[in-house]
Amino acid sequence: MCPLVKQLKKEKCFQTIVCVTGQHREMLKQVLDAFSIFPDYDLKIMQTGQTLYEITEGVLKGMNGVLNMEQPDLVLVHGDTTTSFVSALSAFYQHIPVGHVEAGLRTYNLEAPYPEEFNRQCVGILAEYHFAPTIAAKDNLIKEGKMRDKVYVTGNTVIDALQTTVVPNYHHDILDWAADSRLIILTAHRRENLGKPLYDIFYGIKNVLNEIEDIKIIYPIHPNPRVREAAYEVFGSHERIRIVDPLDVLDFHNIMSRSYLILTDSGGIQEEAPALGKPVLVLRNTTERPEGVTAGTLKLVGTKTDVIAEELKRLLMDNTCYQQMSKAINPYGDGKACEKIVKILKNEFVE
Repeated sequence: MCPLVKQLKKEKCFQTIVCVTGQHREMLKQVLDAFSIFPDYDLKIMQTGQTLYEITEGVLKGMNGVLNMEQPDLVLVHGDTTTSFVSALSAFYQHIPVGHVEAGLRTYNLEAPYPEEFNRQCVGILAEYHFAPTIAAKDNLIKEGKMRDKVYVTGNTVIDALQTTVVPNYHHDILDWAADSRLIILTAHRRENLGKPLYDIFYGIKNVLNEIEDIKIIYPIHPNPRVREAAYEVFGSHERIRIVDPLDVLDFHNIMSRSYLILTDSGGIQEEAPALGKPVLVLRNTTERPEGVTAGTLKLVGTKTDVIAEELKRLLMDNTCYQQMSKAINPYGDGKACEKIVKILKNEFVE
């Protein structure tokens, strides 16, 4: 949402109020600092070991106060977090229209990803304005009965963000460490992958790491103790993998732009990496971004050890396969999503 906030604040016809919930406190500050955004409200809901119940309760109570105070003409939420779902619900309770950025992504399986699929479907029900990243996402919304004239294809704002964060003159000690190798970025933390699937993922990657010597892996690890326990148990002190705390957005985007390929069970990375020409192996059985699979920028590899090892080795050893994925056209937008969204809002509320 940061580039959209910046774009909105350029418009004198809008008063833009920024509210953060603090759902991921340890990751929030560095993002806001990177984009020089200063929240008007901070709900500070973060608790150690917080549950979905506690997040939902905290956001619902906090947003009630904010909306009572500001009485906005529109509430904009992004994506599929619990923050977005509950904020949209809060607005609905006060009869305030909701605009959903990154609307229409679907797997139609409430368990994958969990709880994100539920969250985004619910936001879709509550929203009046739907800003879909792709035509396929728009089609999903139309099939669900959303008003056609309220669904807009804009591209995704995460592509816009890369224009701010990725810079030509960038240095990090991780890049020095990996200078003699092909650098792979790993992210893995999905709730549905916790337990055996996560161990299977890690063993598949470790098998390739032991077999192919000119690769190194950087793993910015999620704070979840179960993720960390599995990672350290499988990878231990392997000399060619670095397990590090979450990187700030500037570091992550710049290291990603200089990596060889991406292994992830994340969502947004499936859009960001193709925009940077990086092949992505998706460590999940389903994806709400099938356009990337169709375009050839993404490949679903699931969570089975043998399959992950096989597909990773193919990308590392078959240059034709690698080039096909790295040069495929990114289907998630041209980096002008924020301009398009602001233009739509001006047409709806001002002109």
